[in-house]
Order: sequence, then structure tokens, then C-alpha cells
Amino acid sequence: MVTTPDARPGRPGGGLALICAAQFVLQLDFSIVNVALPTIQNELHMPPAELQWIVTGYALTFGSLLLAGGRLADLFGRRRMLVYGLVAFAIASLTCGLAQWPLMLIVARLVQGAAGALVSPAALSLLTVTNPEGPARTRALAIWQATTAAGATAGIVAGGLLTQYLGWRAVFLVNPPVIAVMLGLVWRLPAGAPSGGGRLDYRGALLITVAIAALIFGLSNGQQHGFATALTIGALAAAVLLSVWFTRAELTATAPMVPLAIFSARPRRGAVAAMVIIGAVLAGYVYFVSLFLQKVLHFSPLLTGIGLVPSTLTVVLMSTLGTRRLLARFPAWLVLLAGLASMGAGQLWLAQVSVTATYWTVVLPGLILTSLGIGLALPTASIAITSGVSRQDQGLAGALFTTSQQTGAAVGLAVLATAAAARSAHSHGSLVAGYRLSFLIATGMTVLAAILAGWLMHPRRAAADPRLHEVASNTPAPTLAECQLRNC
Repeated sequence: MVTTPDARPGRPGGGLALICAAQFVLQLDFSIVNVALPTIQNELHMPPAELQWIVTGYALTFGSLLLAGGRLADLFGRRRMLVYGLVAFAIASLTCGLAQWPLMLIVARLVQGAAGALVSPAALSLLTVTNPEGPARTRALAIWQATTAAGATAGIVAGGLLTQYLGWRAVFLVNPPVIAVMLGLVWRLPAGAPSGGGRLDYRGALLITVAIAALIFGLSNGQQHGFATALTIGALAAAVLLSVWFTRAELTATAPMVPLAIFSARPRRGAVAAMVIIGAVLAGYVYFVSLFLQKVLHFSPLLTGIGLVPSTLTVVLMSTLGTRRLLARFPAWLVLLAGLASMGAGQLWLAQVSVTATYWTVVLPGLILTSLGIGLALPTASIAITSGVSRQDQGLAGALFTTSQQTGAAVGLAVLATAAAARSAHSHGSLVAGYRLSFLIATGMTVLAAILAGWLMHPRRAAADPRLHEVASNTPAPTLAECQLRNC
């Protein structure tokens, strides 16, 4: 494919701020709604089965459409897809805030998730194409990950404040004016040019989207109603069959939705595998720490959000100040392993929770250790996944990173929540026993991620792989980022 370089870079600082603001809004919306769920249920008279779709519906469309959104950004223009996604997100948010019936709210949340799947990969690919591999991209991706962490925690705090003082509708109505300001500044981003002649592999896009949707739905339904139900088994079986069908279809497609050569580089495969597991640990530990603080230590929702602030600050500081300096001195695979080790230590510390534990002695140290690891691992994994990818595939690479995290979160939460519930039932209803088991399983997950990352990303194996950058542009000399991955 012939690629036209992105044009009119505008103001780099302003562009980076706008891209990170878009990511902040998406992450904010993931968590801001959770605090408002009880109030929504009371005012709209929603049964529990419908209420959970406010969260599940968003995650379902967002996670399943990310790869398609990333490819659309590559083929039809990244700034264009970002604008379309932001406009759709604002309209859906307005509809959520004005919803009069449960169905109206659920459908609007589904649209919100689909719009977010356009915004996230377009924003991330704009960030990577406007920042060359090396220190500039490392810094930009570190800020991106810091913004992600800040948005997630800010959502919990803001959700409590808005719901308490302005009502649940405010958690949705806050989005349109913020997005309006962002759209007014979108000219700061490079217009660029579509690549690939606008040829989208519709069959591949449909297969992978439905496969991921079936996986997320099956896991969510299994967590809610049990993994032995016919609906859960059918959904998970469909996810497997559709994934196999998708892989076979991509091997013969002339313009594949996901060129399988993008997985030819061992470091990228290692980073993707690690990212799936990191996503699982992230979703699980935030979920169970929040439950422990509220159900055992009797924190209010707002105080729970404040209790998670040190974790966010640690991720922000480590991502923006520590990780990029470490990446300048050490190879990426080693920094990723250090991050996974710190995450594992944090989860092992949290496994000490008990009915007599306190926030200061058990929860806070575990949060700090885990968040130090997150601040190291996420920027490093994003660099490993996007490095060496040609410009016309940067949207896909960004979507691959986000999809790995979202899929891992769905799998991890289902596995950990199911294990915790079973353990609690076996321990005569002890919630703490279930929480401890979830943190121990998460510790094992980080060990598995470290083994996979170390095996696939080790410089001797990576340097010996002749297909390391098969999807990269035909440049004979390796870039600085490639040297980081290969330790050359």
C-alpha cells in the first residue's frame, strides 16, 4: 500500500493534549457510571438484569469494535474517524442523560461504546504517527497511559460528586460540552491522508467483531448466571468458531482486515500476550479493592474513589517521569519484566486482606506496588506493540493494544469474580476469603505474563527472528525503538 505522510502537524503540544483529552473522556466514562448505578436503578425502576447492561453494553460494543475502528482510521483518515467518533459519543451521552426509559438508556450506552471504539484507536494512531519512534514517542505514550489512569480514577470521584449533588443524569451530560471544546481544537491535529484506497475487508471486520462480542457477552453472562448455562456455552463456542473462521479468511484475503504478518515479530507477540494478562489483573484488582473498601472497611463510594487516588498518582508519576528515563537506559523487555514483578508483588501484598486489615497497612502498600508496575508495564507494552509498524497500519496497531487490554479485562474479571464467589461460598459466605483468592490468582497471572514476555521478547530470540519487522516500512537501518526491543 502507498502511504501519504500526515500533513500539517500543527502544534505538537496542543495536539498531544487533545489526543490525551479524548482518551481521558473515554476512561472517565468507563468508571463514572458505576457510582450512579443504584440511583439510576431507583429512578428508572430497572431490574438488576437490565441494570448490568448499562456497564456490559458499553464494554461489549467498545471492545468488539476496536479492531474495526482502528482499521477504519487507517483506511479513511485518522482525524476524520476521531471527529466522527467524538460527535457520536457526544450525541449518545446527551441521549443517556435525557433517557426516560431503561431501553433508551441501554441503547444509548451501546452507541457510546461503538463511538468510543472509533475514538480510541484513531487517537492513539495520531499520537504514534506524529511522534517518531524513540524518546518523543516514549514520552507521548507515557503521557497517554498516565491520562488513562487519571481518567479511570477521576471517574469514580466525579461520579460520586455529580450523583450526590446534581443527580445521575449529570454523569452523562458532562460529556457534550467537553467534547464541543475538543472539536473546536481538532484543527491542531494533522489532517493526514487515507491509505489503502479505502478498501475495507468487510468479511474480516464482521467476523472479528462478532467473535469478540460473543466472547465478551459469554464471559459476562457466565459471571452473572453461571458458565454451565446454554447461552454462555453457546456464546463462548461461537467466539472460538468465529475466531478460527476469521483466521482462515485473513490468510486468503487480498486486503486483510488484520494482516497476520503484524504478529510475525516475536517482541510484538510477547507484548500482546503480556497486555492481555495485564488487562485481566488491572480489571480484577480495581474491582476487588473497591469491594473490599466498601463492604469490609465500610468506605462510602466517594471515599473509595479518594482511596484509589494514590494509585493513580503513582501511575502518572511513574509513566511520565520514571518509565521513559528507564527506557532510555534499559531494553524494553527488561523494563516490562520489572513492571510485571512489581505488579505481582502488589497483588501478593493485597492477598493479606482480612477483616482486621486497615487501609494504611494492607491496601495502600498493595496499591502503590501494583501501580508502580502498571506505570512501568503499560507504556512499555504500548511501545513494543506499535514499534516497527508501518504508518498505514498504526491505527490497527493502536487498536491491537487496546483490544488486548479490553479482552484481558473481560476474561480476567469473569475468571476472578467466579473464583472469588466460589471461594466465598465454600468459606461460609466470607467475602474476604474470596478477595484473597482473587489476588493470589492475579499474582499467578503476572508470573505467567512475565514468563511469556521474557521468552518472546528476550533480545537473543528477537534478534534471531528474521521476520522481526516484516510489517515495518522498508528501511534498512533499525530505529531507536527497534534497538530497544532487540537490545542492539
